[in-house]
Amino acid sequence: MDPLFGPLFAPARLREAVSARAWVAAMLEAEAALAAAEAEAGVIPAAAAAAIAGAGGVDPAALGEAAVASGTPVVPLVAALRERVGAEHAEHVHHGATSQDIVDTAMVLQMRDGLELLVRELHDIAEATATLADRHRYTEMAGRTLLQHAAPITFGLKAARWLALVVRQMRALDALRSNALPLQFGGAVGTLASLGDKGIAVEAFLAEELGLPLPYLPWHAERDRIATVAATLGIAAGAMSKIARDVVLLAQTEVGELSEGARPGKGGSSAMPQKQNPVDAMSALAAARLAIALVPTLMSGHHEHERAAGAWQTEWVALPQLFRHTAGAVSHVRQLVAGLEVHADRMRRNLQLAGGTLMAEALTVVVAARLGRQEAQRIVKTASERAMRDGITLREAAGADPQIAGVLSADEIGQALNPSRYLGSSDAFIERALWSYRSPP
Repeated sequence: MDPLFGPLFAPARLREAVSARAWVAAMLEAEAALAAAEAEAGVIPAAAAAAIAGAGGVDPAALGEAAVASGTPVVPLVAALRERVGAEHAEHVHHGATSQDIVDTAMVLQMRDGLELLVRELHDIAEATATLADRHRYTEMAGRTLLQHAAPITFGLKAARWLALVVRQMRALDALRSNALPLQFGGAVGTLASLGDKGIAVEAFLAEELGLPLPYLPWHAERDRIATVAATLGIAAGAMSKIARDVVLLAQTEVGELSEGARPGKGGSSAMPQKQNPVDAMSALAAARLAIALVPTLMSGHHEHERAAGAWQTEWVALPQLFRHTAGAVSHVRQLVAGLEVHADRMRRNLQLAGGTLMAEALTVVVAARLGRQEAQRIVKTASERAMRDGITLREAAGADPQIAGVLSADEIGQALNPSRYLGSSDAFIERALWSYRSPP
């Protein structure tokens, strides 16, 4: 992991969960569990299993250097374990397994831990966005389509959509921990032939020992589970990108509706003293982009026959990096929403930009009830164009239009152009988002 830029895009807890130390610890855990399972099944002596379980402390750097010759860290790992347990137990180390059994099972153990960390942080984001949705359910702001003012919404509704998005990611990642991360154990070619008639028993004991689901078949070269994890992580990273980009756009000087919470040293510029940069949102966007770029590497499916030549090995680098960067996006969004500052007064002022013409649809609906939809569209469009051209408000332009004034009183025009009266089902949608979050899946 890059010590200079790495911390910018991945939180320390997740960096450690998929670090070289964690890889080695997980492989040692897999070897110890295998020995315990084989002792339970009567394949190796219990004393050998105990010796293997106590033979840890392998240096990751030394293991990596030694792995170059064989192309897998398991070969030197097994050699180190055999040396440590001594001649009496050496033959029982790694009995009946292949390198991929150990690497894949270690990877599954790390993914399980990594997913738990991600779900925990997503839950914090969900809690923060739920609070924002409830607190600002009546805070009016401009709804924007194609980056242009469209019609009024509330900030509570925007936060509720963030909430619903986060809840979907939280539940999708949590489901992976139960459904997509089973034990990998098949021996050389997925038959467990070297264990004779004890293979199925050892497999069951091993799954129980590690607390992993038992698959129907070994899956050495069928990587749909890894692809599913990768795709789900990429989608989660993209979801974080959505929230972060919304905040970046609303925090622009010209918009000023949101800002990141301030703390000493945060968001400063090396050249411009006045700057308060949206560093959490920026970092989330960068981390999400890095994460999404890794997904295609893990989606190829090019795993030949019973073990891949190259595709499997790329997972060792790509998958931990994908976890790190997804976690970086999640962590930065968690910090972002936890300290988000909402400028409701600026939101209200911005509703009046362009003469308040974002209320044109609302006025059209009222006029259409008297003159028909097509005619209303034409008349209100003309009034809106006049308001923007002449620098007056839509209310003034509508009041001066003889057709609109002929069917609506000044008070009716004012009511039609009141943003609070054109929020539709916003409150109901907010309630749905809150209910979905607070109810069991």
